[in-house]
Amino acid sequence: MVTDEVERVLLVKHTYVDGWYLPGGGVEAGETFEEAAEKELFEETMLKSKSKPLLVSAFHNPRATKRDHVLLYRIMDWEKVAEFKPNREIAEIGFFPLENLPSGTTPATKQRLSEVFEAAEVSANW
Repeated sequence: MVTDEVERVLLVKHTYVDGWYLPGGGVEAGETFEEAAEKELFEETMLKSKSKPLLVSAFHNPRATKRDHVLLYRIMDWEKVAEFKPNREIAEIGFFPLENLPSGTTPATKQRLSEVFEAAEVSANW
């Protein structure tokens, strides 16, 4: 979860599935969770974390597999490395105010935002 100086949240729109999501992806063999978070952020948005990502929460994702887990990190200190250009994976990115999320923001994304910014009860499942 990346936010800017006015607490707008960064969302991505994939080319292969409908909706707006938080940036993310899988952990490769030999990679730490933090390294994966930073790698996926860069690959999907061309942004680079300037400080250590802050672990916010962890979830089981039973819709993927019985063994899938998702870690939510927060990054507030970042820099743009290059201009984002749509690619095979990500069609669009944007920073959005919490009170004006784009149409199609996924329920899981909305729930994570509610947990972080509105102190909603944190779910055990993604």
